[in-house]
Amino acid sequence: MKLLNQFSDHQKSAVEQVTQLLKKHGAEISLVGGCVRDSLLGLSPKDIDIEVYQLTPEIIESTLSENFKLNTVGKNFGVYILKGYSIDISLPRKESKTGLKHTDFKISGDPYMHPKEAALRRDFSINAISYDLLKEELYDPFDGINDLSNKYLRHISPAFNEDPLRVLRAMQFIARFELSVDPKTLKLCQTLSPNEIPKERIWEEWKKLLLKGKKISLGLQFLEDCKWLSYFPELSALTDCEQDPEWHPEGNVWKHTKHCMDAFAQNKLNEDWEDLIVGLATLCHDMGKPKTTIQGDDGKIRSPQHDVEGVPIAKTFLARMTEQKKVFDEVLPLVSEHMRPHNLYTNRSSDAAIRRLANKVKRIDRLIRLFQADQLGRPPIKVTEDPVSEWLAERSHQLELQASAPKPIILGRHLIALNLKPSPLFKTLLKECFEAQLDGTFNNKTDGLNYLKSLLKKHKL
Repeated sequence: MKLLNQFSDHQKSAVEQVTQLLKKHGAEISLVGGCVRDSLLGLSPKDIDIEVYQLTPEIIESTLSENFKLNTVGKNFGVYILKGYSIDISLPRKESKTGLKHTDFKISGDPYMHPKEAALRRDFSINAISYDLLKEELYDPFDGINDLSNKYLRHISPAFNEDPLRVLRAMQFIARFELSVDPKTLKLCQTLSPNEIPKERIWEEWKKLLLKGKKISLGLQFLEDCKWLSYFPELSALTDCEQDPEWHPEGNVWKHTKHCMDAFAQNKLNEDWEDLIVGLATLCHDMGKPKTTIQGDDGKIRSPQHDVEGVPIAKTFLARMTEQKKVFDEVLPLVSEHMRPHNLYTNRSSDAAIRRLANKVKRIDRLIRLFQADQLGRPPIKVTEDPVSEWLAERSHQLELQASAPKPIILGRHLIALNLKPSPLFKTLLKECFEAQLDGTFNNKTDGLNYLKSLLKKHKL
C-alpha cells in the first residue's frame, strides 16, 4: 500500500486493519478525496476518507465496532467515524440539490454504486481520484492526476453549481497548491453567489486559505476574477484605492494587500490560532485607506488615520464570517496599531509606551509579524534590513512582553487583604494601579502594594 506511506503510523495501521476486517466480507475498499490528492503530492493528510463498496451499513458497523470505537452521528447517511484516528468510513453516495438552502440536499447511500458515479459528487478532478486498497491501484475517472501534475483546477460535472461554497473551496485550493483555473470552471463560478451559504461555512474556507495557503494572492485574485469580491465590499474597495508610488510602487491597496498576504504566508508559525489572528490582521490592515485617501497640493497621496478608521470596516468584514468575540478582540487592535512600530522606533519611545502598546494588541510578536508583512508587500522595494522589528522585539523581550500583554500586579484580593470591602471604588483603584504599573511606577508586588497604600491615603481610605 504505497500510497499509505504519507500517513502517520497510527493512521496507516488503522487503515490496514479496516481493510483486512472488511475484506473478509467481500468488500471493495478505496481511499477517496483529499487524502489521495495530498498523498500524491507528497503531503501527509490530516483526515482520511474511505469508501466501502458491496457491503451494507449494518455489516460495516457491526464489523468495525468489534475493533474500533465508532462515532455513528452520520450513520443515516452511511458515514462512520473511527474515534481517535481522523478516519471517516462511508458508503458511496449521491447528493442532489432539492432547494435553495445549503441543507436542501438529498443524500442517498448505495453500496453497489459504480465508483465513477460515486466520484461525480466531488467538486474538482483533483479531488475525484481514488485508491483501491485491495488492488493497490489508483482510479482516476476524470483525469485528476494529470490536472494535479499540471497544477490545474477543473470541475467535473454540471452539479458543481449546486453548492456555491465550492467557489471558496476553489479559492483556498488555488492558494494552497498554486493552481491555475480552467476557463469553464471560472465561468461557472461567476454565475454563483454566497448569499445562501451560512457564515460558519464561509469562515472555514477563509481559515483554510490563511492557514494552508502558500500563495494566498492567487486565491484572492481568483475571487476577483470570478466576480466574488463584490460580496466582500471591504476588499473590493481596495481595488480602486491608489497609493503614492514613492512608498508603494507595487500599485493600489489591493495589490499591496495581496503581496502582504504572500509575505505572511512565507513566515507562518504553523500555530493555527496565532497564524489565523495575524493573517486576518494582515488582510484587514489597510481597509481604512479607501475612506481616508487624499491627494495633497504637492501631488502626494496620503491616507491619514487609515489605521484607526479601518477598525470598524475590518469589524464589518469579519462579521460576515464569524461571531467569535475573541477574533474581534485580537484582530482589530492589530489593525488600529499597525503603524505604531515605526512611530515608536522613530521616537525611541519609552518602556511605558511599549507596555501600553502590548496591553492593546495582546502580543507584540503578532504586531511585529504584521509590520514585517506590511513592509515586504511593496515590491520591487526589497527589505534587506529591518531595524524597527529588531528594536521592538528586543525591547519587548527585555520587558517580558513579546508574547503576552502586561498582567496587573495589584488585584482585588490585595484590596480585601487591606480590610477594604468590595465596592464600585475597587474598579477605580485597580485601574489607577494598573496605569501606574504601565507607566513604570512599580514592577513588582512589594512596590505595587506600597503604591496602593499611598493611593488609599490619597482617597482617605
